Amino acid sequence: MGEPAKRGATYEDLCAVPGHLVAEIIGGVLHTNPRPAVPHARASTRLTGALDGPFDRGIGGPGGWVILDEPELHLHGDVYVPDLAGWRRERMPEVPQTAALSLAPDWICEVLSPKTALVDRTEKMPAYAREGVAFAWLVDPLLRTLEAYALERESWVQLGTWKDDVAVNAKPFAEVALDLGALWAR
Repeated sequence: MGEPAKRGATYEDLCAVPGHLVAEIIGGVLHTNPRPAVPHARASTRLTGALDGPFDRGIGGPGGWVILDEPELHLHGDVYVPDLAGWRRERMPEVPQTAALSLAPDWICEVLSPKTALVDRTEKMPAYAREGVAFAWLVDPLLRTLEAYALERESWVQLGTWKDDVAVNAKPFAEVALDLGALWAR
């Protein structure tokens, strides 16, 4: 007799996870992680601040984006919580008044930690490609790096990797230089 079929994780399973954990359903599997450590949270906060003015609000930049911290994405039965995500305003003219979004973003950013890096790279990046996310950034606050990718024919193409304290003009936000060093500043 064969083994019983495994039941995929459900949204009810995700909702039962204690609030001090970040929960996602990836490929039908429930993943939980503790809240990020301070270097991770700081890099994410600083990056949000650097992009919000010029790209979301149009202050000193072109505008045209909706940038969100840790949005809950419901995409084809899975639930993802990228550290940051952005939608071009022509695709999201109104910000929904819901807890979760089913419209795949145009850009995601995962801030890597030792516990999440493998899943971010090997499970979430392919899922974002499958969903048609056009750009992805991976930020590693411990290595002090930014990797930028563009989706071409359903595969990620690396646009560049930057380290330490340089000015970065990376798609899709190349119109305004990002001070990478500000993400790691104490």
